[in-house]
Amino acid sequence: MLQSFLLIDGFAPDSSTPSSAEPVPASGPSGLEATAETILQDMGFRVQSASSYHEAQFLAAKADAVLLSVAPHQVEPWRQKIAAARSLPLLWWCDRRTFPSHECKLHHAIDGMLGPGMSALEIHCALLLAVNHYFQRTEWQQEREQLLSRLEERKWVDQAKRILCEIKRISEAEAYEFLRKQAMNERKRMSDVAASIVKVYQLLQDENQGGRKR
Repeated sequence: MLQSFLLIDGFAPDSSTPSSAEPVPASGPSGLEATAETILQDMGFRVQSASSYHEAQFLAAKADAVLLSVAPHQVEPWRQKIAAARSLPLLWWCDRRTFPSHECKLHHAIDGMLGPGMSALEIHCALLLAVNHYFQRTEWQQEREQLLSRLEERKWVDQAKRILCEIKRISEAEAYEFLRKQAMNERKRMSDVAASIVKVYQLLQDENQGGRKR
């Protein structure tokens, strides 16, 4: 369960903001970030605040989740910086400063949303849902990466089979068996052997075309 938060203060004077956008001004002397921090601390959570990318990347190693108190246009830049440091559940602190349009449409990478009007029970429920969403999101991302990797490997194997069929005058099944045995002999993955064959073939083709032009 979550125990500590990294609170991103997107309204501090030295906070990191995209160069193409102006920071959103604070609405009062107390500041929304202090309110978010107080609410979480009163509930027993440890909270560390950051107003720059450097601070956030350093403190992310000690946090269980990230609470973004930033304007909509700052969500994606902050998400990228946090993701580069560590994979963590991302929540958005939503009120009239962070979402002045009153259209609370969550960014696709945001796992949940908290607000100043929520009770302790509502916050606990929101955090539970956010953690579940985070695990589902990361699992989907891993599955997607694995699928893309398999498709890339299949592409190399299919190209290598066509080349072997053309050069060796063999069937597709024989070409596949050739790749399989070559991979075993070289102790490599079949996709790596296939990629090598394709790249060498393309290099020879380029050299032949260059020689004809001369």
